[in-house]
Amino acid sequence: MMDLKLPFWLSGPQLSKLRKACQHFWERVEDWLYWPVRQLDPETCIPGALHLLAWQRGVERFEGESMRLYRLRVKYAFVNAQDAGSVAGLKRIFERLLIGYVEIEERMPNRDWDVIKLHLTDSQLADHPELLQIILRKYGRLCRRYEFEVLTPIQAQLRSADCGHDNGYLTASL
Repeated sequence: MMDLKLPFWLSGPQLSKLRKACQHFWERVEDWLYWPVRQLDPETCIPGALHLLAWQRGVERFEGESMRLYRLRVKYAFVNAQDAGSVAGLKRIFERLLIGYVEIEERMPNRDWDVIKLHLTDSQLADHPELLQIILRKYGRLCRRYEFEVLTPIQAQLRSADCGHDNGYLTASL
């Protein structure tokens, strides 16, 4: 925001009050002028404008979806559509929508060619079941079947010790 400065020969308590009042007024005017621009940002706009942006970008809010996730889906709708269809792109979509890391396997041996296996943790699958279905329906590959495989991290401890190996080299000749 601009800082109003008055000429130095105009000073005094009444003039500083006038400067503060003018400063406050122009800050409000600037806020009014920037309001329409802020409505184009899905992270800061009002819900009515967000629904219009979502309609424009082909995003529908599902039941129980948080406003934060809805805003993320609207914000990244175009980029997600560009990344759709590839393994690396699907991984980026999962990271953008705050689901987290996912491993994707394609064309597994002794399986049908159209099966894609997604390796997710139990918490990812439990926290986002409807979102996962929407992502795969909208951004997944056509004519493919998706399977979820749950990964459960296990903490393991391993101790190592020195065994004191001894080796030798023998040769024999005729």
